Amino acid sequence: MAAELATPRARDLGIPFDGTPGQWNALTDVAGVTVGYHTLQADTASGAAIRTGITAILPRGKDSVQGVVYGAMFSLNGNGEFTGSHWLDESGLLEGPVMITNTHSVGVVHDAVIAWRVKQGGADDSGYWWSLPVVGETWDGWLNDINGFHVKPEHAFAALDSAQSGPIAEGNVGGGTGMICHQFKCGTGTASRVITVADKPYTVGVLVQANYGVREELRIAGVPVGKHLTADKAYDEPGAGESGAGTAVNKPAGDTGSIIIVVGTDAPLLPHQLARLAKRAALGLARNGSYAGNGSGDVFLAFSTGNKAANHNSTTTIESVSNNDLDPVFLATVQATEEAIINALVAAKTMTGMDGHKAVAIDHAALQKVMKKFNRLQPVKR
Repeated sequence: MAAELATPRARDLGIPFDGTPGQWNALTDVAGVTVGYHTLQADTASGAAIRTGITAILPRGKDSVQGVVYGAMFSLNGNGEFTGSHWLDESGLLEGPVMITNTHSVGVVHDAVIAWRVKQGGADDSGYWWSLPVVGETWDGWLNDINGFHVKPEHAFAALDSAQSGPIAEGNVGGGTGMICHQFKCGTGTASRVITVADKPYTVGVLVQANYGVREELRIAGVPVGKHLTADKAYDEPGAGESGAGTAVNKPAGDTGSIIIVVGTDAPLLPHQLARLAKRAALGLARNGSYAGNGSGDVFLAFSTGNKAANHNSTTTIESVSNNDLDPVFLATVQATEEAIINALVAAKTMTGMDGHKAVAIDHAALQKVMKKFNRLQPVKR
């Protein structure tokens, strides 16, 4: 974990972003939220490349077993999966952890979360063991032996049990291990913003599993980076575009990937307000060059830890920010989403996987050169 945390982030390269980040510039800046990973990277005797994993987000940390939060989802383009969405839409309650993995491992992770929750304590207030876990996915089959079904229940348990606050790893970790975005190696990224709403301080945090986009559309801090890096083949590995070893970019043409975005805040928001917040994540995604292509699964979730009494059994008092005061929360979501995706891109490292397929990480020096050309490179703080 220490080595993973040492990976440079976008700001370390001098890339400018608007807004004020929290202490760790991560989803875990939202008090009480913890994040855990389990990463699987191995090559089997039969020649299969395992490049996958699981990410676990616990909105109330260890209290997430029984402590619920208000939540909502938004599907920008629905070629993807997020289990538990119907009950979340109906009740406005997010119960238990949020899990993210690869497309073909949703089922095993879903079942594992139920088993994990059963082991944590007694039945719910109704006397029944009942759970509809929330599990999202993106497809890592270019690098990972996705049909080898290598994700097991114990891996989900490990991700859940390792969840922590503080700084968290990015890039080739957890569910983001085998992911590609804008035809560069990508994966998991996070960012946060500290804001003031009606004279009160709040935090908005975002975590993404980024696996979307085409090279030419990539924009970073407003700069058309993808157009410049695509034009110079020196930025690709030898053999780019050929079959077998050395293939540098994702094969399918067009925006056929996906992205999961999870937004958390301690601002007291109600479910209908969180639905509005989830939609704003799409604007941060668009800043980086996504057009939500036909084959892309772009599904977003937002939750608020602001009301401890979200799951009450009798009449209670619930606090909420006025709709008239939501603009700072909306803007923070857009800003943190934009930066979280670029953090995933910058942190990722070149990876070779199934059948010699290779996804090449973005060249930091080349990126800085383009940013400097457009006068968008800031001095790096040491």
